[in-house]
Amino acid sequence: QVQLVESGGGLVQAGGSLRLSCAASGRTFSSYGMGWFRQAPGKEREIVAAINRSGSSTYYADSVKGRFTISRDNAKNTVYLQMNSLNPEDTAVYSCAAARYGSGVYSLPASYTCWGQGTQVTVSA
Repeated sequence: QVQLVESGGGLVQAGGSLRLSCAASGRTFSSYGMGWFRQAPGKEREIVAAINRSGSSTYYADSVKGRFTISRDNAKNTVYLQMNSLNPEDTAVYSCAAARYGSGVYSLPASYTCWGQGTQVTVSA
């Protein structure tokens, strides 16, 4: 198991950018596929982006394609989410998650075994 801690959330105006980080404890970070999810008030949790163990494959939700970029640095045990051209619909709690088994890219929450506490992202109009 890994422990995940997100950072980088905050308040930003529409059109702005934020970079989220998710730091993982433990020596086996490179064994985990990683994902970013978000949950807005009154809505279900949804996938934002995912990346495989090596960083060679990624997945993006249609709503963020072309605006968000997921990346990872296995030497630093960290996964990132660069968010550009933010709009109020992006307001949510963003959480990172780790998928222990398999070498693919996973879009379903059920594929993930470890979750961070989340960081709030608020985009004002």
